[in-house]
Amino acid sequence: MTENKAGKVAVLWRGDPRTRSEATPQNNRYRGVFDALAALGIEAEPAVYDDALADEVRAQLLACDGVLVWVNPISDGQNRVRLDSLLRDVASQGVWVSAHPDVILKMGVKEVLFRTKHLGWGTDTHLYRCASAFHEEFPLRLQSAGPRVLKQNRGNGGQGVWKVERISGMTDAADVRILQALRGSVPEDLPLGAFMKQCEAYFANDGCIVDQPFQARLPDGMIRCYMGAEKVVGFGHQLIKALIPPPPEGPDTPAAQPGPRMMHPASASPFQALRRKMETEWTPQMMQHLGIDAASLPIIWDADFLYGPRDASGADTYVLCEINVSSVFGLPDDAPSEIARLVRDRLR
Repeated sequence: MTENKAGKVAVLWRGDPRTRSEATPQNNRYRGVFDALAALGIEAEPAVYDDALADEVRAQLLACDGVLVWVNPISDGQNRVRLDSLLRDVASQGVWVSAHPDVILKMGVKEVLFRTKHLGWGTDTHLYRCASAFHEEFPLRLQSAGPRVLKQNRGNGGQGVWKVERISGMTDAADVRILQALRGSVPEDLPLGAFMKQCEAYFANDGCIVDQPFQARLPDGMIRCYMGAEKVVGFGHQLIKALIPPPPEGPDTPAAQPGPRMMHPASASPFQALRRKMETEWTPQMMQHLGIDAASLPIIWDADFLYGPRDASGADTYVLCEINVSSVFGLPDDAPSEIARLVRDRLR
């Protein structure tokens, strides 16, 4: 480390060998993060990752003080099993990793919705750890509690997230209507038993399924609360179309596409009640309940909220539908500078 540098970090994302060989701080979508790090005297270098390049990337990370990681849990048939093992290894040798895989397993999986359902962001959430419990409990819950949303424990982009509603009498051979949150999905009617059999794959590798009620105010949009460690660094509001049936014209038409995510600073007046809840109540409570200290919180993470039922005074309530830790992007305008400031503080 040179005297005028505050430390050296790698910025890691997934790519192929050519992308790795050609990567510079300026020719990728993380350019704003690289610029913000450089402005604080932090040396940053690209670390493009592929499983075939694991040994090369490991050697690179061991020469750094820290690494910021942007890799989805599932992408084009690839997962993070080998990468997470690598990150645990370099962390054990003194390299600071954000987000550490063990922290992701605590807060960046759908199980967190069940473990923290007692917080103010929670709702009627259930967890199935095995196929037998799922087959025994879910049909009765679907019959008595209305449309439900099922979520596999690790996934992104709507993969393994389903709206399920009954359309006839509830036996294992009865029909249900299902709709996946994956873009381009269309509703499908099929026997409940067949759908549940399909979901059994989500229990592989110690997986589980989380079960929440469908939120009727989904058309009002989703609020993404961007967090820099313990503080809100911005908001994104988007009129999403996931779990909403496409129009008659089809799932690929413009009317079926989500609206743009409108970014807002942390000070945006419509979201101050949510900001106060996140900073003073829900995040500290989550940390205590999950056993996460301040030094282990991810540098950048987000919590996605749907609007819940209005309270007695007519004010909005919020229901947590996901926490994203593995790969949070795009970012509000203020986020890169906050990321850089937090990196500097962690390196110190």
